[in-house]
Amino acid sequence: MGINLVKGQKIDLTKGRSSLSGVMVGLGWDPVVKEKKKSGFLGGLLGGGGSAAGAEIDCDASVILLDEKGKLLSKENLVYFGNKTSKDGSVVHSGDNRTGDGDGDDEVINVNLSAISPSVHKLVFVVNIYQAAQRKQDFGLIQNAFIRLVDSGSKEELIHYNLTESYAGKTSLFPGELYRHGSEWKFSAIGEGTSDLDIGSIANKYL
Repeated sequence: MGINLVKGQKIDLTKGRSSLSGVMVGLGWDPVVKEKKKSGFLGGLLGGGGSAAGAEIDCDASVILLDEKGKLLSKENLVYFGNKTSKDGSVVHSGDNRTGDGDGDDEVINVNLSAISPSVHKLVFVVNIYQAAQRKQDFGLIQNAFIRLVDSGSKEELIHYNLTESYAGKTSLFPGELYRHGSEWKFSAIGEGTSDLDIGSIANKYL
């Protein structure tokens, strides 16, 4: 059973775990309400006439690899559904899940800690809503969001962080980040929401 974190908590990930060379980062979420297909997803709640009528909520997980100054030095270090592997090959996205239906992880990002380039000092995990503005959707329509880290070798869950706050009005979510601390890796539970509409807008802030 992994350690349950609270917002703002930081934890040593590799200290005392000499065998830990990689982690699976699982991100999950559920829609608040789902109506029958014939009436459209959240059609009643979101109202008629808007582009959201009949549209499912498509949340996308991404990771931004930053240098020690917090800069994104290469577009290949933005890993998302359109670029599934980082420049150094250490971070691999499993692919896009367009509904969030079902239990467990909705999207998975595999991180080979031992293969991360020495120039990379932080991995920022982001979840944003695809076409949030066009579909008139925000994270107030999402519940049970979480991020968890699993030892890639032993399959043991190391960390679990449930994002329990209300993120109504927010279109992007920062669940947590991995960062170097000397020779070790730590994880920080961030749990912050923003109004950024897409991963490109977020990535531009790190240039």
